Amino acid sequence: MAGEEVTFDQVAAAAGGLRDAGQPVTVDAVRAALGSDDNIAVSAVYKHLAEWRASHAKAPEAPKAELPPALLADLAEWARRYAQDAGAADRDALARADSDMQALLAASDELEAAREGLSAEVAAITEERDDALETLAERDETIERLQAELNNAKQVAMDALVGKAKDQLAIDGKDAQLADLRAQIERNVTATAALSDARLAAEMELVGATTARDSLAAELRDVRAKLDASRNKR
Repeated sequence: MAGEEVTFDQVAAAAGGLRDAGQPVTVDAVRAALGSDDNIAVSAVYKHLAEWRASHAKAPEAPKAELPPALLADLAEWARRYAQDAGAADRDALARADSDMQALLAASDELEAAREGLSAEVAAITEERDDALETLAERDETIERLQAELNNAKQVAMDALVGKAKDQLAIDGKDAQLADLRAQIERNVTATAALSDARLAAEMELVGATTARDSLAAELRDVRAKLDASRNKR
């Protein structure tokens, strides 16, 4: 999630409040004063805070001396150059610190972008998992329907066998009827075998769907672990 927009006036008001309360005016303190240090970008706060500090910086006062104007002007120029030369090292250190801060801010923005990418991956995997679960539920319904059809077919075949057996006992010696009975029994057995094959195929699809669901769940756990690691690193 990208950082919320923050204005210079908001940062200036928070910094002034911290200064008036005698508290250190830092980036983290200003973000906390603004109400939510998780949703406000560090780079935006740092930019406005630097502008506020520059506008409130006090210029050093020139030393007072009762000297001739020419000598006073020379001394003032010397003092200015001396102060400039003496502060050169501090300015270099400040420039390096500012460069380091800019690098940290860039790294923070990269981490924010990485977190957004991981969140999108988690959402996509969650959607795929939901689709897999829905498919699995549909296949469960199909298996139940095939099971009911198989039971019905078995009952029909049994009834047919019993009926034909009674007919055969009543019509003894009828070879043609016996052959017809055998053909019907074979057809019933073939139909029962076909239903059994359909049930086996449905069960195999169920096993495949279960394996896919477990794989998606494992990927989801892995992505969540990466997301947690990214948050901890940040």
